[in-house]
Amino acid sequence: MEVGRICQKIMGREKGKYCVIIEKIDTNFVIIDGYVKKRKCNVNHLKILDKNLELDKKISKEDIIKKLEKEGFK
Repeated sequence: MEVGRICQKIMGREKGKYCVIIEKIDTNFVIIDGYVKKRKCNVNHLKILDKNLELDKKISKEDIIKKLEKEGFK
């Protein structure tokens, strides 16, 4: 599980929405953004997908969403 990995939320109010890992905190928690609110998330609440995005250090939510759409995730 690395920065840029595309995931799908499997628990909570945002269940089923796609997101990207933008920062790894420790083995259990990451920061995600995308079609979800930018927040800390337990990795047990994520389905890690095979696709990866190349991210800059400072990337906006809009740019992440554009990259997800380009990869076919809506």
